[in-house]
Amino acid sequence: MTVLTNRQATAPSPQTGPPRTIGTVVKAYIALTKPRIIELLLITTLPVMFLAAGGLPPLWTSLAVMVFGTLSAGSANALNCYVDRDIDQKMRRTRRRPLARHQVSPRGALVFGIVLGILSTVGLWVTTNWLAALLSAGAILFYVLVYSMILKRRTAQNIVWGGIAGCMPVMIGWAGITERLDWAPLVLFGVVFFWTPPHTWTLAMRYKEDYAAAKVPMLPVVATERRVVLESIAYTWATVLCSLALWPVAGTTLFYPVVAAVLGAMCLWEVHRLLARLNAGKSGVDLRPMRFFHWSNAYLALLFLAVAIDPLLS
Repeated sequence: MTVLTNRQATAPSPQTGPPRTIGTVVKAYIALTKPRIIELLLITTLPVMFLAAGGLPPLWTSLAVMVFGTLSAGSANALNCYVDRDIDQKMRRTRRRPLARHQVSPRGALVFGIVLGILSTVGLWVTTNWLAALLSAGAILFYVLVYSMILKRRTAQNIVWGGIAGCMPVMIGWAGITERLDWAPLVLFGVVFFWTPPHTWTLAMRYKEDYAAAKVPMLPVVATERRVVLESIAYTWATVLCSLALWPVAGTTLFYPVVAAVLGAMCLWEVHRLLARLNAGKSGVDLRPMRFFHWSNAYLALLFLAVAIDPLLS
């Protein structure tokens, strides 16, 4: 019989992992909200409020939209983690999420997501108006029920239509200031709508094996690389053309269309380089799809920065 020393007997079991503290639990719940995605959504929300106000928007209204918009996005993301907890364990990119690592219970994630959704909807209703609150609630329901539960695992067009939820912040920001909708936010809705597929598909090209293992039919999993690249080019052209439409629709100064044209040209250059590498015989990682993915992030942030600056120049 093996005799254990005191040190061996008191050592924690490797299966149990480090002890849970309040700090680690809080960090796990924050991680459920996917903060990096929320940052991207807020980047499109605040500039629209500048455009809607024709300059600096009211401070408290802006803060309310940003705070409760953050809770709304966090709710959708937490509920998405709950729905996707099975496939998140199979993908390298997502296996460190709290549910996949059992840092949060499924029940805890579900309750957390629902509570955030209720708080965000009520908060927007009380501090702004019913239209902003309704758009926020609709975005949560669409992302969870339509995208996460129906489209994502059933069709290669999942991100095309599921991306509608990610377009809603521009509508919420505009409604929060004006209490109505107009053509300008619809144009910016279109920009985010057309921008989302190529942005997501290039990421999926990099993690193609992950999506295949999880049986998620992202376009790069079920289609040839040429089709993915060609469709990414088409959607990128649509993004750039839609971005230029804001000039006549919103009556911006020349600053916005000049910036939009320069950024659009750079984005088109990068996506066409994907095709050039493909035609040169490159494939897989050698296509370097993440170059376009990272540039598309910068493109959207800088474009919406121009949206915010332009009203201050008129």
